[in-house]
Amino acid sequence: MASEQLARYLDHAVLKPSMSQSEAADAIQLGVDYGVRTVCVRPADIKLAQELCRGTNTQVSCVLAFPHGTNLPDGKADEAKRYVDLGISEIDMVANYGLIRSGDWQRVQADMEAVANITRPAGVLLKVILETTQLNDDQIRSATTLAAETQADFVKTSTGFADGGASEQAVSAMLDAAGGRIEVKASGGIRDRERAELFVKMGCARLGVGYASTPAICDSDTKDIIDESGSY
Repeated sequence: MASEQLARYLDHAVLKPSMSQSEAADAIQLGVDYGVRTVCVRPADIKLAQELCRGTNTQVSCVLAFPHGTNLPDGKADEAKRYVDLGISEIDMVANYGLIRSGDWQRVQADMEAVANITRPAGVLLKVILETTQLNDDQIRSATTLAAETQADFVKTSTGFADGGASEQAVSAMLDAAGGRIEVKASGGIRDRERAELFVKMGCARLGVGYASTPAICDSDTKDIIDESGSY
């Protein structure tokens, strides 16, 4: 796959909590330079990212209820509305995966719908992060089905801040349960071209990668300009 084509699968994550504004700007610009699909940023960096992405093919996504997902549904809805009002293109929301593990599907549905009811009429893409390393296959399948029923646009494997990341087993379960009704995003631990292409070939429509991994995945001679640790 051509580097430019692969870059269009990438959500280039700039989420390290300790990053200064200068460091965040450099990391965002790196994604823009590679032509990634989106830069996925901390909510406080939305305006910065929009400025750097203006006039390019790279859009801005942000995280919501990140990284634990335990916020109340009304709080998640309020958060989503603020980001929509700021002109965000996509939102990556962490589901309450403790409720998924509990099998409390009514509350899981309310959690997902609270945000979907804001993003859907606004035309903002919603990705629901399941944190699949904390779930078994049945829970992954059921949560994927529920996300599709709430008309989210994607289910996503991982935040990159919990143990582990995307696995072939979890992605296979998600794709099977999705049945073409919802797209799948593999995220977490994708740090080289081989692994990125593996998930694309499996059927993932998007890949979440840490900002320092984008050069390796896109197979460019450009050197990493930032040291990254602890996420994705």
